[in-house]
Order: sequence, then structure tokens, then C-alpha cells
Amino acid sequence: MPIEIKIPAVGESITEVQINEWLKSEGDIVKQDEALAVIDSEKATLDLPAPNAGKLTKILHQAGETVAVGTVVAHIEAEGDAGKSKSETPAKPEAKAADKPKVKTEKPEPAKKSQEEKTKPVEPEKESSKDEPEKTPAREEKKPEIKPISKTETETPGEKSSSGREEEIVPMTMLRRTVARHLVEAKQTMAMLTTFNEVDMSAVQTLRKEDQEAFEKRYQVKLGLMSFFVKAVIDALKQFPQLNAEVRNNDIAYRNYFDIGVAIATERGLVVPVLRNAERLSFAELEKAIGDFAKRAKEGKLKPGELEGGTFTITNGGAFGSLLSTPIINPPQTGILGMHTIQERPVAAQGQVVIRPMMYVALTYDHRIVDGREAVLFLRRVKEAIETPSRMLIEV
Repeated sequence: MPIEIKIPAVGESITEVQINEWLKSEGDIVKQDEALAVIDSEKATLDLPAPNAGKLTKILHQAGETVAVGTVVAHIEAEGDAGKSKSETPAKPEAKAADKPKVKTEKPEPAKKSQEEKTKPVEPEKESSKDEPEKTPAREEKKPEIKPISKTETETPGEKSSSGREEEIVPMTMLRRTVARHLVEAKQTMAMLTTFNEVDMSAVQTLRKEDQEAFEKRYQVKLGLMSFFVKAVIDALKQFPQLNAEVRNNDIAYRNYFDIGVAIATERGLVVPVLRNAERLSFAELEKAIGDFAKRAKEGKLKPGELEGGTFTITNGGAFGSLLSTPIINPPQTGILGMHTIQERPVAAQGQVVIRPMMYVALTYDHRIVDGREAVLFLRRVKEAIETPSRMLIEV
């Protein structure tokens, strides 16, 4: 009996997935737990593993198709079954061998006919002359069907535009469609507003430079920027809980925990894994968790549960060189902090113009429950924490 390959449950409330690509073809031998295909859900990209070793005998749904959870998408013939089928194959050649004598007795007859036809060259010529008038009309009737077609008629959809220039039509992945839908919903349902500030990164850069070697030696991970901003955001959220809240109908749900989402860009789309109870994590634990998220996000190995929830999000456009942007809130959250690239700029300090590594930061907030005052003070609190990182070690 073939083993059915079904789409597994990939997360709460997710009822269907899209087959992104098949990594194996029909007839391929596969190992147990080896990835057969890549599937996209609304929240993550996952591998579809083989439950048993054997041969992939049938693919029932092709790449690009959307299928429900629990759908059978392929069949595998287990190793034991494959061995049985191979042992039965020698019986077939014996049956063919028994038929061979009959085939040999019949072959000479058509050979004689062909020799007789070769000895009568005149008769085929007469026959062809008689048949020519009958065959000619049939050939003439087919000719009008073969007519020249214009270039626009031969173009297949997706190859060229109306202007004749080439295009490539690629269907959106389910992850990309979900992100697009959420962004539009956020714009339609929230009163989003963005406020800006700039941060002097001198203190953080100096601290990282001085302690990087000892930190990495002790914890086997580098001290990055994101852990500082996670700590600074948590510090500010404690002071302004509206930005750690959620609108539920006519109520506001204030959370007493801090699940911080970290936006990560991948080839298949933007994902936001969540640091659960981030207020309890040390700098080293934050760096390890963020590094692990980034690695598995690029490999498409994040679990759906790691992408659910979140009370506040941080996104770092500066990793790609962004100088300034207005990030969009991830519903139902009420705020998102945007980090940007660090640039050396002239700034005024103690009556003098000095060159400092500066970063613009942006806070987009839901104006329905967050007033401008709270938003501005929240962002200033983040600025102060980054510019004086020692304060993140104590509560002030």
C-alpha cells in the first residue's frame, strides 16, 4: 500500500497552505524525514518531510496550488514494498520468452510481401497517378487553415506586454499575500501616525568595541545593536503601557508582559518572530535568540507558533541602508519602532559642532489609544536609554 503524504497542521487558525516547490520528483528515492517540498502558510515557510524512506511514486498537487490542511499531496512506496515489487518483475520476461517462437513464424510473411512489392515498380506508379486527383483536393482544403498569424496572436500570457516588451508573471506566495492583506488592513483600521527622533550611537559603539571580545568569549555570540534596542524599548514600554496594549472592540487590553517581535526580511517575504517574555532575557540571551531567528528565517525553518502574537515590534531598515522611513504597525499591536542606518553627521554638543554616529529612529503608533504626548515621550525615553546604556542595567 502506498504511504499518503498529507499537509500537516501548521498553526492555529491556519486551514490551507500553498505548495511553493517540489524538491523531489516522481521516481526519486527519498530518506525518512528528508524534505519533499516547501510549503507556504500565512505565517511561515516550512518543509514537508517524508514520513518513511522509499520511492516518491506520485505527486498529486503541483507547485503553486493551494491545498487544505490534511490533503493528500503525494504517495511514497516504502522500501519494503519497493523490494517486493522488484522481486515480482522477473516473472514477466518468462511470459514474453514463451511468445517469441510465435513471433518468429509470423515475421517471414510480411518480409515476402515487401519483396514482391519491390519487384513491381510499375504498379505503384499507376496507383499513385490514379490517387493523385483524389488526394489533391484534400491537401488544398488544409492549406487555407495554415495562415500567417500576427506576433500578438502568438504571444502567450506573461511573456510580453501590449507594447511588446517582455514581462514575467509570478504568482504571489501565500506568505506575501498575507503580509499584503495585513498591511492594507492596518491602514484601513488604524489611525497611524509617525514621530521621529535621532540617537547618538557613540556610547553603544564604544561599549561594543571595548567589551566585544570578552562578551563573545564568554557567551559565544557577538554583542549586536538589536539587544540594546530591545532593552530600551522594554524600558520605555514600562513607562508608557499604551504602546504595549491592544484595542479589543470598545476595550483596551493592557499587557503586563513584553513579547517583542523582530522583523526579519527573507527572500520569500517579511517575517516577525517573537521574543517571548523578552524582559526576562539578558543581552546574551537576546543576541542568541535573534541570531537563531535570523538563521532559521532564511532557511525557512521558523515554526508558526514563533510568529504568533507579539505586543510590540522592532524593524531595522538600517541593515539595508535606509536613512528614514515610516514603518507600518503589525495589527493588533499599537506601536512599531523603526531603526535606520548609522551615519556620521555634524551635531551641536556643549556649544561646539562635533561629528557623531547618528541614527534616525521612527515610532509609528495607533492614535486611537496613544496620544502624541505619550508617543513623543516614549521615543525620547528610547533615545535616552541608548545614549546612556548603563541606565538599562538599573531601574530609574
